[in-house]
Amino acid sequence: MNAATSSIPLPFDQVEARAHLSRIDKRLAGLMKRVGPFQFKLDDCDSVYESLLEAIMHQSIAGKAAQAIFARIKALGTKGNCPTAEELLRVPKRTLRKCGLSNAKVAAVRDLAQKTIDGVVPALAQAQKMSDQELVDRLISVRGIGAWTVEMFLIFRLGRPDVLPIHDYGVQKGYALTYRKRKIPRPKELLKFGERWRPYRTVASWYMWRAVQLAGSSARKITKAKRSAKSTRTLVKKR
Repeated sequence: MNAATSSIPLPFDQVEARAHLSRIDKRLAGLMKRVGPFQFKLDDCDSVYESLLEAIMHQSIAGKAAQAIFARIKALGTKGNCPTAEELLRVPKRTLRKCGLSNAKVAAVRDLAQKTIDGVVPALAQAQKMSDQELVDRLISVRGIGAWTVEMFLIFRLGRPDVLPIHDYGVQKGYALTYRKRKIPRPKELLKFGERWRPYRTVASWYMWRAVQLAGSSARKITKAKRSAKSTRTLVKKR
């Protein structure tokens, strides 16, 4: 996550969030003291469609490469804007492949565009009125969009205060570092522990990402347990 602040106001009081977390979790309080203020930047995409389109670009590849591909996709729109769902559906597959999309991502962005036109993907104003779970249930119907991608949208675009991405490797590793665990926690373990962070699990997650950055190369000592599932990529480098 970018450390710069955004002109878009957060929909919750980050000072109160830090104070609450400090009261109920002394180890997290120590991490927050080392890191400093909660400097959170909300993405400024104008639509749910555009946010998810960019998220698809970032799946399974490095941040800089994803940004380059997304820039090529945006260039397909008119007047320097991201192509609308209708415009994207008119772009030949061959052109999308030349932009750097795999066949799977071509199918994903086309499904996203079609479901946006069909109203499955809500407008931003509508999304802001929906609950976290309603958005997860609605958006995972889009090809290539899983719960983790929706969670990133909830955190970075809508600024929802109580999202805990339990499959995010950066959050998992940050937890292990902060609470002095030798192994990466299983998602269920992290979910259970994270109950204490309600109603500000987003803020706690942000500090878990920062814990990884603070640890630097020593974070490599934390490894996945043999029984843990393959984890999802994190946005530590991107953000």
